[in-house]
Amino acid sequence: MTASSAVMEHDGTTSPRERQVSDFAALTRTVQETGLMRRRYAYYWGRFALLVALLAASVAAMVLIGDSWWQLAVAAGLGVLFTQFAFLGHDAAHRQIFRSGQWNDWASLVIANLFGGMSYGWWLHKHSRHHSKPNVIGTDPDMLNGVLTWETESITEPKKGVWAWLAARQGYWFFPLLCLEGLNLHANGIKTIFGRGPVKRRAIEITFVSIRLVGYVAVVFLLMPVGIGFAFLAVQLGLFGFFMGASFAPNHKGMPIVGPDVKIDFLRRQVLMSRNITGGRWVDLFMGSLNFQVEHHLFPSMPSPALRAVRPMVQEFCAERGIKYTETTLVESYGIVVRYLNTVGLAARDPFQCPLTAQFRSAR
Repeated sequence: MTASSAVMEHDGTTSPRERQVSDFAALTRTVQETGLMRRRYAYYWGRFALLVALLAASVAAMVLIGDSWWQLAVAAGLGVLFTQFAFLGHDAAHRQIFRSGQWNDWASLVIANLFGGMSYGWWLHKHSRHHSKPNVIGTDPDMLNGVLTWETESITEPKKGVWAWLAARQGYWFFPLLCLEGLNLHANGIKTIFGRGPVKRRAIEITFVSIRLVGYVAVVFLLMPVGIGFAFLAVQLGLFGFFMGASFAPNHKGMPIVGPDVKIDFLRRQVLMSRNITGGRWVDLFMGSLNFQVEHHLFPSMPSPALRAVRPMVQEFCAERGIKYTETTLVESYGIVVRYLNTVGLAARDPFQCPLTAQFRSAR
């Protein structure tokens, strides 16, 4: 059944918003009928077993190589491997692996904290806010200004001097800065679980993260001299952060941003603010299937291997309703991100208002 055949007929008495909700509900039912929402236990258990086997092989290689700069090759491999563990933890957090919410929670705890060294609780809170309102100023945590300026509407004072010069060129610093994202992810998790704020299963998170981080560093320096050990950690953390950022940034950066008072229905909020990345299976692997970002935001609990199959249905659905569905290549998306950052950084010297914000802003 196609998306068009699933849409119910309307009698003309319903409001546009009611029709939008009804149409998307019909699409959802169609997707469920295709079986694309069913759990993929064999796929996920096989994927987890393969990652654990590769991790064991990496540790064995570390032992066998010993005092040698060839350890940096292992570090590079671990940077990629830990990124794949993060993708698996992401799927569990979205209830994609098991039917049971509790099983998914524990899978995320084990994968994120024990294998990844990051706080599942911190990441879940942050990521849930992002999914709820992507690219919304002041609400989406991925849009908060920090080292990089992502939006200018919340800026109260324009940047001046050397800071204005750096901001106008911040896009060129984006990818080098991603090499520090691994440290940032670990640091934010540690700050959360050892902080005073509420943390569900705090003791378990602290135990798992401590075992992973302390144990990992201890193994590194037991097997290698201090110099090689520090270089090993720098390469592994740098590549981990780079691959994490390079796989998440293309999905939303450079797409429209809106203010918190903008009223948009769920469908348009998720589609208009998301970008798909085209490519073959290697792109799927590199990005953990998050290159199908539109479909992931519309059906966040759909197992990641099913996202490619649902894409044509979503494309047809959006085309019939005149909803812009954005796709581009990976290289093109990086160019968009760099240009967007430079444009926003340049505008930080004279803050502006996003055109889409004004377009969708509700009347007062």
